[in-house]
Amino acid sequence: MPLSLPGRVVIFDYGEVISLTPSESDREALLQVAGTDPDAFWASYWKHRAELDQGTLSIHDYWRRVEADTGSAWTESTLHLLWVTDFRGWLSVDTGTIDVLVDLRDGGTRLALLSNAGADFGSYFRQGLIGSLFERVFVSGELLLVKPDAAIFQHVLDELGIDAAHAVFIDNKAENVEGAQAIGITGHVFTGADGLRAFLESLPAAA
Repeated sequence: MPLSLPGRVVIFDYGEVISLTPSESDREALLQVAGTDPDAFWASYWKHRAELDQGTLSIHDYWRRVEADTGSAWTESTLHLLWVTDFRGWLSVDTGTIDVLVDLRDGGTRLALLSNAGADFGSYFRQGLIGSLFERVFVSGELLLVKPDAAIFQHVLDELGIDAAHAVFIDNKAENVEGAQAIGITGHVFTGADGLRAFLESLPAAA
């Protein structure tokens, strides 16, 4: 059923809100390519992710850092395979969230995407099927800003031509939602599509 929120723009995170968490088979596939100790791999994988998401570390240099941390020796072709295997792991979608997005779109609600992600995701977000749902797409790796910094939220508001009182932000990470709320944006910590729908339906009309 269409879900109409007149006067509001609902801004969605991507990872683990629209997308599913990479599956165990996704994670195992990445480890098989890496061929290294799992604990060391995952520690390094997350250690450097913030710089990748902020656009201050290239994809190539990101994987070379993981290589160095884990004592691996990867060829250039292995780097390419690591990248595509990792990228593929983040492409599965939560169909419940997609249904909410479609209902918002069909209700005439303005929608935007704001993701902490490397710049390589920009094309997928805009040109993939989910891009048809959003008025604008904002990717941290392109902006050189990351959530929960106030600056990235203010940039999104300015680009959308709205003030904080007319924005709603959805993210699975409480610290990111708190960052949005700190500048006056209505926020919701995503735990599932049903809870998201109930939250959106409970919102009063925008002033």
